[in-house]
Amino acid sequence: MNKDNDLLFIEDFNGLFVDIQTRKVLADQKTFVDSEPKRSLKAINEAYHEERLKKDFDLAAFYRSNFDLPRQPEKIVLQQAFHSVEEYIECLWDALTRYPEQSNSTLIPLPGKFIVPGGRFREIFYWDSYFTMLGLQVAKRIDLMESMVDNFAYLIHRFGFVPNANRTYFLSRSQPPFFSLMVELLSKEKGAQVYTRYLSALEKEYFFWMNGSDQLSEDNIFQGHTVLMKDGEILNRYWDALNTPRPEGYVEDLETAASAADGNPDIFRHLRAGAESGWDFSSRWFKDGKHLHTIHTADIAALDLNCLLFHLEETLAKSYQLAGHSDEEVAYSKKAADRKIAIQKYLWNNELQCFDDFDRKTNQCSGVLTAAMAFPLFFQLASAAQAKAVMEKLGKDFLQTGGLLTTLTVSGQQWDAPNGWAPLQWMAFLGALNYGYDEFARQLKDNWVQTIDTGFSNTGVLMEKYDVVAPGLNAGGGEYPNQYGFGWTNGVYLKIKSVRC
Repeated sequence: MNKDNDLLFIEDFNGLFVDIQTRKVLADQKTFVDSEPKRSLKAINEAYHEERLKKDFDLAAFYRSNFDLPRQPEKIVLQQAFHSVEEYIECLWDALTRYPEQSNSTLIPLPGKFIVPGGRFREIFYWDSYFTMLGLQVAKRIDLMESMVDNFAYLIHRFGFVPNANRTYFLSRSQPPFFSLMVELLSKEKGAQVYTRYLSALEKEYFFWMNGSDQLSEDNIFQGHTVLMKDGEILNRYWDALNTPRPEGYVEDLETAASAADGNPDIFRHLRAGAESGWDFSSRWFKDGKHLHTIHTADIAALDLNCLLFHLEETLAKSYQLAGHSDEEVAYSKKAADRKIAIQKYLWNNELQCFDDFDRKTNQCSGVLTAAMAFPLFFQLASAAQAKAVMEKLGKDFLQTGGLLTTLTVSGQQWDAPNGWAPLQWMAFLGALNYGYDEFARQLKDNWVQTIDTGFSNTGVLMEKYDVVAPGLNAGGGEYPNQYGFGWTNGVYLKIKSVRC
């Protein structure tokens, strides 16, 4: 990971960073890494190394005198009474909008305005933003949609990819690549010229995900985000360039590694890869299906990721066709066709009759049932028979009174039962409609909307995630409390209500 001298990297506070995090001076590990220094890194480091030797040294007081707390969540959502969820969301668009600004923190400045998710998430997050944009489309905030797409293109051109979010501590990984879907969504409002406008950014993102594929061999089946499959096909995995604790989850990662008892030497990279997947964390990535310390994300050719890259390849083919470059159009069309065949070959679990991740270390499907099985239906990669089998499984095992479960496992992690998340509701909803399962789509829509309405009636806010088994309860699990705001919940709520089925 190459460092940009114009940006602040929190790890450069050396011993101060480690001490602040390990002594838990701040309740949330993300708070310190988002804080803004009041003076130069050099001055703070020098003062720390001198003052910490004093008998009466107070680390918390040192923090307060040298750093400003990051921007706190907007209280506007708690200070007003709203008559409907739609009225709340309309007000929240402005509350969650951020504008270009210079910062002395880890924040990477962006050229245009954008929406943040809310709560502790004070920056633009990659895959969150697509689902937020669905709501912006319904609300006719097209200028804000376009500004966000421009921001992502800016990040791609500056760094070669879209970071997890616009923080320097995220510059070693991305998130599920939804940029091509953002371009597609914007084109519905601005016309086909959008495809050629963002062509170079689309291509650069593709190179990021495929980087290292030319180095794959039978002796080197993993390279970067690429995976060499048994018969020579190339699929992709979530991966991170670093094998160190996440700065924003430093203590949690150290504790997880300690539980592994040296049985998982790449555990920090697997944790980071799990964060790149957006499913941080879930039994989906656990070798034993139960415990976080068995995480092995980077061993897995991930179902959702490969479906998204199929869409990116198709989008590149379309963009080149519109640009009049027939050779490139043919090349990317072939890449998409080859990936579709590989998805069918490796990511369909014939025994379970559903789509699944593939563990390249064991050379078999993971055998973990998750809502990610809806992705091939969303992208229309499934046969009619496969779609029928998936819909039966989703209807029988996943659909609850409050919406769609993420997995069937209760692990204490936030991307497991009993929680449901807005993005997966939308993917499954549209996937069902794509194959004519309108009744399932209607039921899922009704259940999810009712969950949001009930939650809003009880709390006056929209949340990051929901308990779909007992919708009246606040969803929990994971490293931090459930957050309110919330970008993708707002977006999916408006979009799913706008679709007749």
